[in-house]
Amino acid sequence: MNAITTLFKIKYPIIQGGMIWNSGHKLASAVSNAGGLGLIGAGSMYPEILREHIQKCKKETSKPFGVNVPMLYPNIEEIMKIIVQEGVEIVFTSAGNPKTWTSYLKENGITVVHVVSSSVFALKAQEAGVDAIVAEGFEAGGHNGREETTTLTLIPMVKEKIKIPLIAAGGIATGRGMLAAMVLGADGVQVGSRFAASVESSAHENFKQTIIDVKEGDTQLTLKELAPVRLIKNKFFRDVQELYGKGPTKAELVELLGRARAKRGMFEGDLIEGELEIGQIAGIIHEIKPAAAIIQEMIAEFRIAKEERIRFDF
Repeated sequence: MNAITTLFKIKYPIIQGGMIWNSGHKLASAVSNAGGLGLIGAGSMYPEILREHIQKCKKETSKPFGVNVPMLYPNIEEIMKIIVQEGVEIVFTSAGNPKTWTSYLKENGITVVHVVSSSVFALKAQEAGVDAIVAEGFEAGGHNGREETTTLTLIPMVKEKIKIPLIAAGGIATGRGMLAAMVLGADGVQVGSRFAASVESSAHENFKQTIIDVKEGDTQLTLKELAPVRLIKNKFFRDVQELYGKGPTKAELVELLGRARAKRGMFEGDLIEGELEIGQIAGIIHEIKPAAAIIQEMIAEFRIAKEERIRFDF
């Protein structure tokens, strides 16, 4: 038992990232059933679709699970009401001010975790009353911090500032990575990219295969003027870079991005014109596996790596 397994009442301190277009009820329930904490990604769901996923997840697991809510998306008030109505016990918030919804959620008996990319925002989240922090480094896929602080440096800096439990995210897909994060001060880890390439991920098979094919250097952070996001370097990414070469306005970037670009890429499988969000760690993901197998593999590797550390006696 540690601070995270105690807080969430789970077996292993592994949290599945609530990734848009990847994290439906099948993935969340599979991770929870395997001893981690599964999260439904509300960011890509209309309110009633979210309700449906929550209800299905309840039927598929008796274990704790949660919902990840990026606060920059529309329908936030309706989403929060549904979360309370459906009796969700854990909510991860991101991309917004934690003061906005933390009190409301906690008044309804919900454990609240906020995702940050800096120690400054970690302190603000702690002051807002959240129960734990996810500190996400520059390596992570999807939306990211502008500061470009890596996980290796972010975790100890956040740990130094806060008193509540800390979850490390960004660049973690193995048991060794999990051990490294916990040695640096994390109480648990959040894993995104590895679960995006799982059997139960709701992503399109084209996207899953692309994750497997990604090599070192195939992703890059871009679109900082809108919301920083790490993308695979496909045609859409190259179009963005070409536009940057012309010194675009924010409006021109918004026009190029258009609507539903992430859905087009990750959910519908358009590898050319779609937005393909994944972390740098994809370079060591070589196989699509069931979520339970991923967790078992991580825990076995974590334990071996922990024993190996004992031999590093200088």
